Amino acid sequence: MTDIRKIFLDYFKNTGHRVVPSSSLVPHDDPTLMFVNSGMVQFKNIFLGLEKRDYQTATTAQKCVRAGGKHNDLDNVGYTARHHSFFEMLGNFSFGDYFKEQAIHHAWQVVSQELKLPRDKLCVTVYHDDESAYNLWKKIAGLPDDKIIRIATNDNFWQMGDTGPCGPCSEIFYDHGDKIFGGPPGSKDQDGDRFVEIWNLVFMQYEMQAAGKRIDLPRPSIDTGMGLERITAVLEGVANNYDTSLFTPLIAAVEAALRQKPTEKTIASFRVIADHLRAMAFLVADGVAPSNEGRGYVLRRIMRRAMRHAHMLGNDRPLFGRLLPSLIDVMGGHYNELSKEQKNINQVFLREEEQFEELLARGMGLLNKEIEKIPAGKDLPGAVAFQLYDTFGFPLDLTIDIMRGDGRGVEVAGFDKAMAEQKKRGKESWAGSGDNKQAPIWFALKEKHGETKFLGYDGLSGDGAVIALLDNELQSMAQLPAGDDCWLVLDQTPFYGEAGGQKGDRGTLDINGVQYQVKDTKKYQGIIVHHITATENRGAVKIGDKVSARVDEAWRNGVRANHSATHLLHEALRQELGSHVAQKGSLVANDHLRFDFSHHEAIDAARLAQIESAVNDRVARGGRVITKTMDKPTAEQLGAIALFGEKYGDAVRVVFMGAATDKSANNERQHFYSIELCGGTHVADVAEIEHLMIEREESVASGVRRVTAITGKAMVHKKLEIEINAWQAKIKAANKASVFPPVPTEIIEKQAMIKTLQQQYDAVMANNKKLAKELADKKIAAASNLSLADGEKHPSHDFIYVGKKIDGVTGRDLKPIIDNIKKNPDLANSVIALLAVDDGKVAVAIAVNGTARQAISAGDIATMAGKMLGGSGGGRPDFAMAGGSLPSTERAGGSLPATEMAGGSNITVADDTMAAIKKLVLA
Repeated sequence: MTDIRKIFLDYFKNTGHRVVPSSSLVPHDDPTLMFVNSGMVQFKNIFLGLEKRDYQTATTAQKCVRAGGKHNDLDNVGYTARHHSFFEMLGNFSFGDYFKEQAIHHAWQVVSQELKLPRDKLCVTVYHDDESAYNLWKKIAGLPDDKIIRIATNDNFWQMGDTGPCGPCSEIFYDHGDKIFGGPPGSKDQDGDRFVEIWNLVFMQYEMQAAGKRIDLPRPSIDTGMGLERITAVLEGVANNYDTSLFTPLIAAVEAALRQKPTEKTIASFRVIADHLRAMAFLVADGVAPSNEGRGYVLRRIMRRAMRHAHMLGNDRPLFGRLLPSLIDVMGGHYNELSKEQKNINQVFLREEEQFEELLARGMGLLNKEIEKIPAGKDLPGAVAFQLYDTFGFPLDLTIDIMRGDGRGVEVAGFDKAMAEQKKRGKESWAGSGDNKQAPIWFALKEKHGETKFLGYDGLSGDGAVIALLDNELQSMAQLPAGDDCWLVLDQTPFYGEAGGQKGDRGTLDINGVQYQVKDTKKYQGIIVHHITATENRGAVKIGDKVSARVDEAWRNGVRANHSATHLLHEALRQELGSHVAQKGSLVANDHLRFDFSHHEAIDAARLAQIESAVNDRVARGGRVITKTMDKPTAEQLGAIALFGEKYGDAVRVVFMGAATDKSANNERQHFYSIELCGGTHVADVAEIEHLMIEREESVASGVRRVTAITGKAMVHKKLEIEINAWQAKIKAANKASVFPPVPTEIIEKQAMIKTLQQQYDAVMANNKKLAKELADKKIAAASNLSLADGEKHPSHDFIYVGKKIDGVTGRDLKPIIDNIKKNPDLANSVIALLAVDDGKVAVAIAVNGTARQAISAGDIATMAGKMLGGSGGGRPDFAMAGGSLPSTERAGGSLPATEMAGGSNITVADDTMAAIKKLVLA
């Protein structure tokens, strides 16, 4: 398998073709496709004449998926010899360089000389009126007339769309022999498996116009594709792709995991699992997350179909993570993303398998009940299939697969009708990838002027010339009328165009002495375009005008700090959570940053604090930020991280961040905290970030988490706002109610507001203290009005006992009250006992005056009271205090059983204590 790829790519490399790596399965520049489904997708704009590259011929081994949209082979996978959800396409391409003769020559050389296929086993097809292809096959391959088959149908004529490039095809077929049913192409038995198409050559020589007329293309091109799975089967002498070395190790891994061998009845399930494992792993590795819409929904359909077949084989525990190592063994040598993303792929598999078990249990219950209602031999109603889909997440093809096992089908028309009526977003039909289609104008400008020269790495200002003016419909204008907005392109600019998650710059353009505001900057195909705002009083702008451009410094500084902080955050996440963490999206603005990354679970507060601390530690230590341009393999050897979704050329810009010099050895070595491929703008030293504060962490998709954070001045603003809110809350609590002005926008104004709030709070607290003292004084005065009439004379001693439970005062108030009572001459010889309850705390004060001191000690009474209150007490013979707490039941308003000293009545602890003091004094 590996040798076939190498033989193919080496042949074309040696014949002058550029070996271009496989693109991601996600076609970022084509909103018409869900997934890359052929080798030509990454070259589509070149074929359309919208883009030029520094090579005219190319060869690839391209990852492909056909499981959604108009290219959907999913229902057939596992039941036929050659249908797959994931496959590899080997191809060679000419963009206006060579044409039919050389394309046919290359194809024949590869199959007959490089792969050494026997000539008598091969035949070819040509479009029925393509005489040149017919004659070239006779000339180059020496094939007899009966081995060059004319096909009159559209199977042998390719079109990119209703209009645009098109041309006849020529296909190479291999004959597996008469032991297998089937006839040659064009015959009545052509659908059999005997003759298999191994290579398709598209001769792109016409342009289809709207009226259905074909005209010759000025630069005919070549697009070919040879399926790796099919050619492997041919070379290994088998007629079924699943019997090749591409699949047998995977099927063997399934056998080992499930501890069973496939039978004639179960072999389809083994093949589905092996095939879908490939699609699942590569889609997750390319950043697709299972979801309920778009690409994520197609991935979930593939996964659930595979899991259903595993379930049919008796599997009842997570399986696909156990199979992943076998896939890496088979394909990881050529596609290292599998091993790099292994942990993340495992986690996504596990999570989906756990959800599937719950889904299957619920959905199968409903399905079985509905099947019981259907007469024998009848299909499942479409409305039921839709209910399974809408309520339980059963994909339609999973229901079809289950019903197939029962020998019945599904009324798909009824399902489609229910789907249309529901009209749920993302569940009606696939309308494209959602990515922005690149307008032809950008390719045209790039072709005419080249990419915009970016001056912004070295400064915030620069001069340029207007090379294009576009209205909001992207139509070219010779000049901008006064008062209009437009998109303006310069030959060079210091403005950064939005790319790689970094927001575009803002600032001003000075044109003919008039200043225009740039409210946004974008970048398309290397063309930086400024969105300028004009006013009625400003003059016209025309092509060729000289421009003085200046970026808003505060805006750029905020963006730079947040972009550099994003790199540090990425590395901190990797160090704390694991190397599976990979960027899945980002947004870098002037006032905040947002970072999406692969991770399977929420991050708790402690780990999030650790991640934040790691970034701030790196910032506090400082360290230079260095950028270098180098080739991509060298950057990868240095450990540079390539970001998901980005396209890189042969030369890449590498950002080394947080450099620290280690002089412990004789030579200086530079150590970097973060190394990433990045074309954005950054700080000169990480210390300029000042500080990072993580605001929140959340889920945005299955297996994808998001961290939102702020740095620098934005963080200062946020902290000041938090402090303002805290002071306002304190004032409201102390003052019961308050109205505050809006929070100001400037840092100095926020600081002034905090100072004012502090002063307000101090004033409120001082006033509260004053009011509390006044209230206490009133309470003390009221409680001091005890007299001889309130007391009881001791039966045998010459003194008076005065005891009272006083409400609304604290223990601190009891001494002043007693001092006031002692001023009454009628109570010169007395024992005074006062008790106060405040917030569950009980305090007792006892004063013994005059002749009462000969019979009573205040300290003894306080000691006894303290024990009763569950606290303590004591003091001098003439004055003492005790304290304790009310039981929780009494604080809640209940009562406690009486003590022996209280004589059996139901009274509270406070009353109980006062009764005991009175009994002791008057005894």
